[in-house]
Amino acid sequence: MRHEFDVVIIGGGLVGLSLARALAGSGLRQALIEQQPPAPLPADALWDGRIYALSPGSAAFLEGCGAWQRLPQERVARVEAMRVYGDDPGARLEFSAYDAGLRELAFIVENRRLQLALREAAREQDLRVYCPAGWTALEFSADHVAVRLEDGAELVARLVIGADGAESRVRAHAGIAVRPSDYHQLGVVANFSCEKPHRDTAFQWFRRDGVLALLPLPGNRVSMVWSIAEERGRGLLAQPDAALAAEVESASSGTLGALQVITPAAGFPLKLQRVTQFTKPRLALVGDAAHNVHPLAGQGVNLGFRDARVLARVLRERGPQGDCGDYALLRRYERARREDVLAMEVATHGLQKLFNSDAVFLTGARNLGLKLVDRQPWLKNFLVHHAIA
Repeated sequence: MRHEFDVVIIGGGLVGLSLARALAGSGLRQALIEQQPPAPLPADALWDGRIYALSPGSAAFLEGCGAWQRLPQERVARVEAMRVYGDDPGARLEFSAYDAGLRELAFIVENRRLQLALREAAREQDLRVYCPAGWTALEFSADHVAVRLEDGAELVARLVIGADGAESRVRAHAGIAVRPSDYHQLGVVANFSCEKPHRDTAFQWFRRDGVLALLPLPGNRVSMVWSIAEERGRGLLAQPDAALAAEVESASSGTLGALQVITPAAGFPLKLQRVTQFTKPRLALVGDAAHNVHPLAGQGVNLGFRDARVLARVLRERGPQGDCGDYALLRRYERARREDVLAMEVATHGLQKLFNSDAVFLTGARNLGLKLVDRQPWLKNFLVHHAIA
């Protein structure tokens, strides 16, 4: 019951699967452990309540993984413009793909369809998948890691990668500390049909009670993410569909006309998690196991895909006889990712605190900031080109 590999990935979500695909053909023997079997697609073609705004860079990475081209394109929406509103009626910031010389700013995709595309792509490579499977022990040695599964099997590898989410057991077992900051907010999500066309535009309102975003879906549909205080969020989740639609319509100033719920609302707690280190000897963390940021910028999954992209490149560049679990090699990955992750942590945390304050001087400053940035085309283009990576 002992099986030997070079790399064992624990976590078969989007980031874990994409990393396995990015390492295909690298000469590394891979195994992937996932506890939950994949959720089936709804038979009635309902829209997934969980969607992602993927940067063009993430889309290109997924195409290289063989997954992007497997998505049904009629269920992928392009974001060609973005409008951001402050809590002052005159505070507004607009981004345009056309003005930045781009085809799009982002793509809106459904979680389960992207999961399915990555799983189908993974079947084309030599990847041993253990699913559903849990693990009971993780033992680190100088030259290998042993992972003991619940059924008694033992996987021995040179490198273990924790891709098992924000509450990562791999991270905890390795003794890597986390500094959490609870926002005391819920992220409330739901999908709506809308009376007026969105014209491939994403909308975001920085309100005193939270951040409301409406992201375009194909057709006259939008996906909502409303980051709001816990008590208020629970109230939204308890409302009938018609009342929720009316509440969102009012909060969005009727920008898209009358709304109608097409996917039931769901909520999840929001918090910032700063991880003290991404790597240890024979261990690397990726995705939410390595960082967890506020969703107001919609960049969480893009950070994870960039983790997978960089780690795969570092492992491929190790040389034909290189040890994929060597700590010096893994530190190259950590150094390459630290600045990007830190910048996103600081930006999202700072914006959340700035717009979640009732201080008069901050109210004026944040709305003035939106106006000033909107008047600087060079600065807007810089921000756009940074976000599309």
